[in-house]
Amino acid sequence: MTEDRVVAALSGRLDGEVDASERRRAEYSSDASNYRVPPRAVVFPRTDADVAVALEFARENGWAVTARGGGTSVAGNAIGPGLVLDFSRHLNRILEIDAQARVARVQPGVVLSELQRAARPHGLRFGPDPSTQNRCTLGGMIGNNACGPRAVAWGRTSDTVRELRILDGTGAERRLANDLSVLPGLAEFTAAHLAALRTDLGRFERQASGYGLEHLLPERGSAVAKAFVGSEGTCGLLLDATVELVELPKAAVLTVLGYPDIATAADNVAAVMACGPTAVEGIDARLVDAVRAHRGTVPELPRGGGWLFVETSGDTPAEALAVAERLRRSVDALDSRVVADPAAAAALWHIRADGAGLAGRTPDGQPAWPGWEDAAVPPERLGAYLRDFADLTREHGVDGLLYGHIGDGCIHVRLDLPIAEAPQRFRRFLFDAAELVVRHGGSLSGEHGDGRARSELLSLMYSRSVLDVFVGYKALFDPADVLNPGVLVEPRPIDADLRLAGLPPVPVARGFAFPEDRGDLGTAVHRCVGVGKCRADTRAAGGFMCPSYLATKDEKDSTRGRARVLQEVVRGALPWSSAAVAESLDLCLSCKACRSDCPAGVDVATYKSEALYRRYRHRPRPRDHYSLGWLPRWLALATLLPRTANALAGNAVLRRIGLRAAGIDPRREVPRLADRSFRRMWRDLGHTATQDRTATQGHTAARDLDVTAATEADRPEVMLWIDTFTDAFDPEIALAAVELVQSLGYRVRIPERRVCCGLTWISTGQLDGARARLRATLDAVHEHVRGGGLVVGLEPSCTAVLRSDLPELLPEDPRAAATARAVRTLAEFLSEQSNWRPPRQTDRKVVVQPHCHHHAILGFETDRQLLTTMGIKVTEVTGCCGLAGNFGMQRDHYDISVAVAENGLLPTLRAVEDESIFLADGFSCRTQAAQLAGRRGRHLAQFLLER
Repeated sequence: MTEDRVVAALSGRLDGEVDASERRRAEYSSDASNYRVPPRAVVFPRTDADVAVALEFARENGWAVTARGGGTSVAGNAIGPGLVLDFSRHLNRILEIDAQARVARVQPGVVLSELQRAARPHGLRFGPDPSTQNRCTLGGMIGNNACGPRAVAWGRTSDTVRELRILDGTGAERRLANDLSVLPGLAEFTAAHLAALRTDLGRFERQASGYGLEHLLPERGSAVAKAFVGSEGTCGLLLDATVELVELPKAAVLTVLGYPDIATAADNVAAVMACGPTAVEGIDARLVDAVRAHRGTVPELPRGGGWLFVETSGDTPAEALAVAERLRRSVDALDSRVVADPAAAAALWHIRADGAGLAGRTPDGQPAWPGWEDAAVPPERLGAYLRDFADLTREHGVDGLLYGHIGDGCIHVRLDLPIAEAPQRFRRFLFDAAELVVRHGGSLSGEHGDGRARSELLSLMYSRSVLDVFVGYKALFDPADVLNPGVLVEPRPIDADLRLAGLPPVPVARGFAFPEDRGDLGTAVHRCVGVGKCRADTRAAGGFMCPSYLATKDEKDSTRGRARVLQEVVRGALPWSSAAVAESLDLCLSCKACRSDCPAGVDVATYKSEALYRRYRHRPRPRDHYSLGWLPRWLALATLLPRTANALAGNAVLRRIGLRAAGIDPRREVPRLADRSFRRMWRDLGHTATQDRTATQGHTAARDLDVTAATEADRPEVMLWIDTFTDAFDPEIALAAVELVQSLGYRVRIPERRVCCGLTWISTGQLDGARARLRATLDAVHEHVRGGGLVVGLEPSCTAVLRSDLPELLPEDPRAAATARAVRTLAEFLSEQSNWRPPRQTDRKVVVQPHCHHHAILGFETDRQLLTTMGIKVTEVTGCCGLAGNFGMQRDHYDISVAVAENGLLPTLRAVEDESIFLADGFSCRTQAAQLAGRRGRHLAQFLLER
């Protein structure tokens, strides 16, 4: 059946949507696993009836059906070859919270963090808390039997489930609770297999592999709903779930215990568990080293080479602290640290959270993959297992960083498995690892499920008779094997459908160098392993990724969705000129937030630039590539006659005609040029810049800046990078920066001739033009840099180009790296001056919008610390302003640009007092605030000179 026929056949029968396009199929071809299985189509059901219609359609056509939530499965159980049903877009409501009964009823697409947020005012929470809780869904957690750090106290997802309403594989609706009669034949099936259910299953808490059929036993309450948990979408499609909630602890204390190594820490777990902790997590020294290398520092840890993070709780802080002290006295740790302060404890927990993301790279920087990331053994065997596992990895020549839920014997590790180069070695390692965990009485999976990654290995863990029990159980629910075939029962081989296997080399196009990916674009786009953090709203924690997804809630507009489409391109399944590629990248703001916020370091802004370069090189381009991509050229001309240019732009009719012709949205205003550019001021004054400060930004006094008088040979020299935007639109910013730098005893110089960093050429994929401008930049600054001089940038996006894009576009030019090292933001430069302290201004209130490139490339911490030192009350906007350089100006981008602004900038500006100063170093940020909120912004340089 063709794409059009699929859509036609289904769309008329659904309230939701169906999409069988190449792009959508690529986006849903993988989850967070190593596997790639493109679906026939993706359905976004709005109602229970939609789920039933989709299932009926699949059964009629002999297609498979796979349920999907957040798509964060690392085992490959959220992908399938038929229909994929994405429950996260529409079926995501919390239907009820009964605080008195401590239960919640939810639809399958509810994100866990949303449930936690809704339960918190009642003093309640959902117990299991996997690391993906800000994007994983309850349906996915039920599918995998998810756990998390606090399972030692509050149990697995199966322990929380009271009732599930499902459609089985025949389309029948069933309400599962504690009654075997709900499914014909289930009572007889259970009675026939009591021995296997009692002896082979449920031997220890984290035995997650296979079906959890021990819950069907009469002594366990004939819990049909609990047995369904962990069935990985193979037995039914969830419509809603009733789950139990637990009380929030009134007080919690973190104790960090140091041991010689992680295996020795595991040896001590019985003593730790005897104190009744709410969480027990373990990390080893190499993971801490990776976090330290990434962050520059980590909070103080006790002596050791492996650590246990143990959380204890109580009704009062004193009670929680007393438990922690008892714990410390009862264990055999080398050293310990008890942390009662919540902020300090959170900083330590961030080591574990950051380490989980950084574990996607080995200590030597090689990509590390899931596949054997979730093994569990009885806790008393964990230390011995870890030592044997270390021997096994050495024997196979693979490496990775260990961490995990030590309290209940579950270990997470990603390894540099040779998936692409030698799939047969990958297969041998997994079989040897499975045999090892079985020798220790363990489970292939402790919480992630078996999926495509481990289902074939179940034959090593269970006897044929037990596997036949699994087959019989699935057949009761899904006799035609419609639901997620190839998982758990009649499994696909573990080395089939590997995303990395058999990839052709990507031809070199002389675009970006991709130095951290061995110069290979294919390696770069496969950094995305699908963890899905780009789907999470991390603004409360200071995250910027991913502004387009937060505005549309469409996988197409997530970092992961775009990476998946580009992965299809580099494997040869899609051409660069494909409409799928254009649609996927269209709403990428090139904010670069993914480069810093994605745990895998995916950099879609760079990939977008490279994709545009490869598509349009030596070909006609869209009009806005010439109007906005060549903007510095046009501004150089316009600044010769700024009043004329402003008059033309001020004529509404001419403006609309001109903007449409240029490929720019006519709803946009044209920023007003300054009467004189900074370069003209600098030249006209004979390098004496005089600024009437009473006329600009409300400054209180007039000052003369005599550059000539400050040119004594004994004064060090600083080069001010005069970018196009500051020069043409906001020259008073450069004047303020000159005054600040001179006040510290420096001579100020600027490049002798007009040069450009090439930012607009880069963002439109005109990389040959960008390189030409960057070479001219190096010619202009090299002598200064070679003499040890610094280059101070004022516009964050241009400064970020000099620090990051410059060496990546000109890797063969040794001047590029030297210049990148010499570049400073204004805040960095000022903070390095021992004779400078920012003025105390405790009576002032500031709203600050960090530029996305400042956040992602340069780092905003120095600016943040500077404002804190000033004693100012700061409200920091988190997230992109929405204009993002040329993005918000382009035709058809205005609405999404405003939607992005409504996720951070605009509501923040509306909420603060009128007297609050709006501080934004980015020209785009100031422009967006002025055009959408009527708020004029100041640059840090201006703000520091105000009194």
